[in-house]
Amino acid sequence: MTKSHLFSCSAALVSLLLGSCSSPSTNEGGAIATAVDNNVGQGIELANLDTTVSPCVDFYQYANGGWLKNNPIPASESRWGSFNELAERNNAVLRELLTEAASNTTAANGTATQMIGDFYATGMDSVAANRAGITPIKPELDAIAAITSTDQLVSRIADLKAKGISGFFGMYVGQDDKVSTEYILQASQGGLSLPNRDYYLKDDERSQNIRAEYLKHVQKMFQLMGADEATAKQKAQTIMNLETRLARASRTVVELRDPYANYNKMTLQEFATQNPNLKVSQFIDHMGAQAAQEIVIGQPNFFKELNTMLKNVPLEDWKTYTQWHLVRTMAPYLSQDFVQENFNFYGKVLSGAKEMQPRWKRVLRTTDAALGEALGQLYVQKTFSPEAKQRALNMVRNLQEAFQEHVSGLDWMSEATKERALEKLNAFAVKIGYPDKWKDYKGLKTNRESYAANVMRASQFAFRDNVGKIGQPVDRTEWFMSPPTVNAYYNPTMNEIVFPAGIMQPPFFDPQADDAVNYGGMGAVIGHELTHGFDDQGAKYDFEGNLKNWWSEEDLKQFNARADVVASQYDQFTVLDNLHVNGRLTLGENIADIGGLNIAYTALQKALAQNNPGKIGGFTPEQRFFLAWAQIWRVNMRDEAQNQQILTDPHSPGRFRTNGPVSNMPQFYKAFGCDSGDQMYKAESARVKIW
Repeated sequence: MTKSHLFSCSAALVSLLLGSCSSPSTNEGGAIATAVDNNVGQGIELANLDTTVSPCVDFYQYANGGWLKNNPIPASESRWGSFNELAERNNAVLRELLTEAASNTTAANGTATQMIGDFYATGMDSVAANRAGITPIKPELDAIAAITSTDQLVSRIADLKAKGISGFFGMYVGQDDKVSTEYILQASQGGLSLPNRDYYLKDDERSQNIRAEYLKHVQKMFQLMGADEATAKQKAQTIMNLETRLARASRTVVELRDPYANYNKMTLQEFATQNPNLKVSQFIDHMGAQAAQEIVIGQPNFFKELNTMLKNVPLEDWKTYTQWHLVRTMAPYLSQDFVQENFNFYGKVLSGAKEMQPRWKRVLRTTDAALGEALGQLYVQKTFSPEAKQRALNMVRNLQEAFQEHVSGLDWMSEATKERALEKLNAFAVKIGYPDKWKDYKGLKTNRESYAANVMRASQFAFRDNVGKIGQPVDRTEWFMSPPTVNAYYNPTMNEIVFPAGIMQPPFFDPQADDAVNYGGMGAVIGHELTHGFDDQGAKYDFEGNLKNWWSEEDLKQFNARADVVASQYDQFTVLDNLHVNGRLTLGENIADIGGLNIAYTALQKALAQNNPGKIGGFTPEQRFFLAWAQIWRVNMRDEAQNQQILTDPHSPGRFRTNGPVSNMPQFYKAFGCDSGDQMYKAESARVKIW
C-alpha cells in the first residue's frame, strides 16, 4: 500500500514504526509569510515577487524571487520553504504545550499530559543522557554479542524489530491491497543505512564521496562503542559489503511504484519453504504474530538473496551488522557524542545542514512521532476551530463537484469507465483536522528515567499495536499523520483523503483571504489529494480500495499515453549540473499537481460566479489564484538536499511543481498574457491534461 503525500519530509524517525514524515517540523527559524500590505490584500505580498522577471518566462521566480532572496536557509536546515514556515508556527504552540506538560509532575498516570510530559522531560535532560552514554542499549549490544547460532540471530532480529530497530527487512501489518476489508502481514526489502540502493551502486563522483564519508561515519560510531581504530575500520567495511549486497538485490525507487509487482501473496508455510534460512516460524513467534496465516511479499528476489546470505555470510559479520543497526537507530537518543556523529553524516553530509537543530526541536519531533495523538488532542484544542473544519469540508465538497464535472466532460474516456471513475470519486472518505476517535495509548509506559528507554518502549507499543491488527476488522477511523503535521495524504486502500489541522493555516489556508488565494493554496492541495485517487498508482485501485482494474483496455491505453507525456515533460527539468528530475519516480505527484490545480481553478470559477471581488492590489482573481499556488512551493535548498530529493523523493522540486502544471494551462496564459514567444508557453499539441 502506498500513501501519497503532499510533501515528503527531509528526515524521518527510523526508530518509530509508521513514523516517517509524521513530525510537525524538522526545521527552525523564519516567520509566516502572509500579506499585510493593504494594497495587495491578505495572502499575497508584493515583497515576495521578483518583477524583474516576466511571469511568462519563469513564473516560479516571478512569484517567489523576492522571498527566495530574503529568506536564506538557516544553518540548522537543509531546506527552507513554506512548509517550514508554517511548521515553525506550530512548533511554538507545541513547545508551549510540551513545556507545560513536562512541568506537571503530578499528572495522573496514563493521561495525555503525563505521557507527553514525561517523554519530553527525559528528552530535554541532556545531562542524564550524557551521563548514561551507551548504557541504555548496552543490554541489547551484549545480547547480540552473545549470539552463537543463526537461530539465536533470527530471534534477536525479531526482538529488535519489535523495539523499532532497523535492519535486514521491513515487516508490518497493513490492509491487503486486493482485499481491503482485511489486514495481512507484509514484508518488504530493507536493511540499508543510506537512503536507497542507488547510493551504493551509482559510480558518479557525488555517490563515491558519500560512500567514502559513510565508511568514515560507521567507523567512528564503532569507535564510540569501544572498538579500536583498526577493528572499527574493519567493521565499517563489513557493513558496507553487506549493505551493498542487499542493495543489489533491491528494486529501484521507480520499480517500487508498481503495486502489482509488489503484491506477492502466499501462505507463511510457502514463504518459509522458499526461504528456510529466514526461520520464518521462529521469527513470527518472537514478533507475536502467531495469528498470521498469509503474507504479502513485496520483493521476492530480495528475500531470496537474504536467505542465501544468512547461509553463507559469517555469523560474526551478521552480529556486527545487527549491532550497527541498533546503534544507528538509537544514536539520536543517546549521549551527545553519538548524537553529534549521527548528525555529522545524516545531517551534514547527506542533507547539507551546517549545524544541529536545538534540542527542544529534535525532542518535540520525537514526541510527536511517539505520541502524536496524545499531543494532538492538546494541539487542536488550542489551534483548530469547528468553523475552520467546516470551511475546509465545504471546500472539499466544491472540489469534488468540480472533479465530477471534469470526469463527465473527458473526451478520451468512455461512458462506462466514467461511471466507475465517478463511483470511486463519490466513495472518497474525507478526514479533516483530527481523528473522530483518538488513539488509546493504554499499555504504553513512559517515565522520567531514560529518554532512550521511552523511545524504545514507544516503538514497541506501536509495533504491538500494529501486529495486533491481524484478524481484526479494518479500522477506517485510523490516521497515519498526527494532527499538528504540515502535510496531507491519500490512502488508496482506504480510498480516503486526509488533511491534518497542521496544514489548515496560511499560506495554505487563510480564513481572512479571498477565495482566489484559498483555492490556489488549500483548494489545489485538496485537488491534489483527490487526483491521487486517479494518478498512475491510485487509478489501479477501485472504489472500495482494492487493487483491481476498473478500466476498459482502450481507456487505460489513453490514460497511459497522457501519463507518458507528463513523465517526458518532467524528465527535461534540470536541477544540479546534469541531474534531472526523474519523470517516472515523480509521475504520480506530477499528475496530482496538474489535475489538482485544474480542478481547483474550476471550483474557483464557481465561487467567483457568486462573489467576484475583481482586482485586489492590481491582480485579478485568476492571477491571485496562480500566485497562491506558486507561493506554497517556494523553497531554498542546499545542493546536498536537492541531490537526495532527486534520488529518493517522489515529489518534484518546488520550482517545477509550480511551473510544470501552469505551463500546461491555457487559463494561466490568459491570466498573465503569455503567448507563443514566451518561455512558459507550450504549443497546444505539447500540453497535457488528464483530469
